[in-house]
Amino acid sequence: MRIAIVTGGTRGIGEAISVSLKEAGYRAAALYASREDRAKAFSERTGIPAFRCDVASLGQCADSVARISAEIGPVDVLVNNAGITRDATMRKMDRLQWDAVLDTNLGGCFNMCKAVWDGMVERGFGRVVNIGSINGQAGQYGQVNYAAAKSGIHGFTKALAQEGASKGVTVNAIAPGYIDTDMVAAVPAPVLEKIVARIPVGRLGRAEEIARGVVFLVADEAGFVTGSTLSINGGQHMY
Repeated sequence: MRIAIVTGGTRGIGEAISVSLKEAGYRAAALYASREDRAKAFSERTGIPAFRCDVASLGQCADSVARISAEIGPVDVLVNNAGITRDATMRKMDRLQWDAVLDTNLGGCFNMCKAVWDGMVERGFGRVVNIGSINGQAGQYGQVNYAAAKSGIHGFTKALAQEGASKGVTVNAIAPGYIDTDMVAAVPAPVLEKIVARIPVGRLGRAEEIARGVVFLVADEAGFVTGSTLSINGGQHMY
């Protein structure tokens, strides 16, 4: 049975990914940064173990992977889903807001990949899926930090895929559009209405639709797919 880690795996898109992997026959482990009460409720509801880890910390990532490897087994699949927002225009954004988003959203991908990479290469099998964003492809007003981090994920994916290709390790990305999660629900209603109006399918996406893409990319049979970005955005951004 393949062992999978999902960062930010107890809420929203991450929860849907964790559950879908379990349903597909993987042994999933979810990482979370805070809200231990919600993580505990998630584990009780799904039967998926949750481990506290700030992905912005290289040391915590290494420790979490070591713990999961010891308690569950060597990690075959990594889904880098953890992400935060600290939105502001350039005039108002400070360096702390920039660093927080870059360190978590992009730095977390490096930290987690660093922790699992050698093991995947040595075993000759690995699947990494990095969750980017439509806003990393098209940009978004007031999100220079978030858009930069998510755009960086797409470049990170293509570069790392070249290192793993001959070793049985694939690295791909998914770029979700606007998904019906707590993060999107926090957007003011008038703004959200304008966003939905620009989505050709006429609705927000569902977290399970992103999870379905992940399950495809991490399958043993998906070994010829690497360095790719799968856009799941309802047709909002095509290129």
